[in-house]
Amino acid sequence: MSSIYKKLQEARVRLQSTQLNKTGLNSHSKQRYFSLDDFLPAIQAISNDVGLCGIISFTTDIAELTIHDTDSDATITITSPMADAALKSATPVQNLGAIQTYLRRYLWMTAMEIVEHDILDAMTGKIDKDAEFNDYVDEWLDIMSEQAKLGSPALAAFFKDKMPANKHKAKFWLKHSVYLKKIASEVEADVA
Repeated sequence: MSSIYKKLQEARVRLQSTQLNKTGLNSHSKQRYFSLDDFLPAIQAISNDVGLCGIISFTTDIAELTIHDTDSDATITITSPMADAALKSATPVQNLGAIQTYLRRYLWMTAMEIVEHDILDAMTGKIDKDAEFNDYVDEWLDIMSEQAKLGSPALAAFFKDKMPANKHKAKFWLKHSVYLKKIASEVEADVA
């Protein structure tokens, strides 16, 4: 009998040897990405063959993919913190569905080692292609982190100061930065 780790690794290798096509399209960046239906049917077929079964569950704080060995009681669990979604003109139930769909996608991609371009690449189409972008990530990230620790007014003052000369950079950070969201949540946790 194979261990669950051996089965999972076999499933990963078999999935990587299949031809997966990215059918999702980010209309803003014109970047393609894997949607659930691009890889989930292949994962389910391979999992069935090797003796694995994945069950996803959600709490208010955590999304969890538990992969069960169908020949034993062994499990492997992949987790992710929950996040909010605010789709325009969507009901709370539709936002919840969007959150769950995204998290299912990310949990399976993590478990099966499915690799895509970095999230910033999908949003900007410029990461590693634009030296200026990489330079201002390095330049601004530390400064923003320090300003965020001083509170929202300090961070807002930083952007007001930088906006006139660096409008495209500041707008990028205000709208898209995963780093700002992380910093903001850390600041909120410190204040709470």
